[in-house]
Amino acid sequence: MADADSSPPQEMASGSAPAPDDEAGERRKALRRKWLLRLGLAVALILIGWMLWYLLIGRNYISTDNAYVNAEMAQITPLVSAQVLEVNVRDTQAVKRDDILVRLDPSDARIAVAQAEADLAEARRKFRQTSATSTALSSQVRARAADIEQAQARLVTARADFEKARVDLQRRERLEGSGAISGEELTLARNAFATAQAALKEAEAEIAQARSTRAAAEGEFAANEALVLGSSEDSDPAVLAAKARLDSARLDLSRTVIRAPIDGVVTRRQVQVGQRVAQGAAIMTIVPVAQVYVDANFKEQQLRRVRMGMPARVVTDLYGGDVVYHGRVTGFSGGTGASMALIPAQNATGNWIKVVQRLPVRIELDPKELAAHPLRVGLSTEVEIDLSGG
Repeated sequence: MADADSSPPQEMASGSAPAPDDEAGERRKALRRKWLLRLGLAVALILIGWMLWYLLIGRNYISTDNAYVNAEMAQITPLVSAQVLEVNVRDTQAVKRDDILVRLDPSDARIAVAQAEADLAEARRKFRQTSATSTALSSQVRARAADIEQAQARLVTARADFEKARVDLQRRERLEGSGAISGEELTLARNAFATAQAALKEAEAEIAQARSTRAAAEGEFAANEALVLGSSEDSDPAVLAAKARLDSARLDLSRTVIRAPIDGVVTRRQVQVGQRVAQGAAIMTIVPVAQVYVDANFKEQQLRRVRMGMPARVVTDLYGGDVVYHGRVTGFSGGTGASMALIPAQNATGNWIKVVQRLPVRIELDPKELAAHPLRVGLSTEVEIDLSGG
């Protein structure tokens, strides 16, 4: 009986109360739905936050990590060929403008200066000589004019003598038939006439010769005067040319001392004492670390709204995010990096695939920040441009 009485309650309990496994499963499902709901809400909030951030802030900034420090470096090249006597700098050394970098042997340059000085003195002497010659030639012209006057006076005398001899001869020739004059006297008259005639022709020739001599003297004077007319010793062309050669020689002498053209740091020094350097050959480079800038290579679609003068923030791998440089956009390259490559890409084959191009953008940095945290050429940077600040 005990067994019969106890069996119905067990069946009732098993039919009315849920199993423990079912309750645990329901709790797990409810917890899963709760976490999925929370995750969905979190994702939605993140998406909404990102959209708000992009609409309000993010779309006004573009950035790239394809950016590097650059500078307008000064390449040091000797302007004269000579042997190196001194090298006063080494690689990594900081120099100031006008500091002496290298001294070259000045012997040849000094000889050239001495030769140029001698040429200048010779040119001055020749000008003074030419000026004195003009005075002498002017006196010769006046002397030739006096010779003409003397010849003209002799011509007058010769003409008078000729007329007298002609008249005497005619008178004696008229008396020849009457016997009033001897043959000897007639002969003497004829000889006197011939002599007077010859003297007249000689006087006429002397005038022609004197005039020719004066013309030659006037030509020499004019030619010599053309060399000095309107010029002084300092403005004479030959003197000026000699001065120019002397200035050139002195300039070459000064170029035997090579000085730093800018402030910066010496790099790639390629010169040693005793070496003979050639004119125009690079011997070192000076990098102006206080005037470096950043070349940021942005993708072409990023540059639609970029304008000159927009502010930029620059972070370098050298100092990390603790140091932020501030600068501005100051220029755009004339071509993309691919087009300016040594061997530009050629897409004439037919299997062309479009590649996004990058255009270098120059960012000038704040000099005070550069002075506090110097940079070197070639360092990697990250650049962010504020498109709303243009």
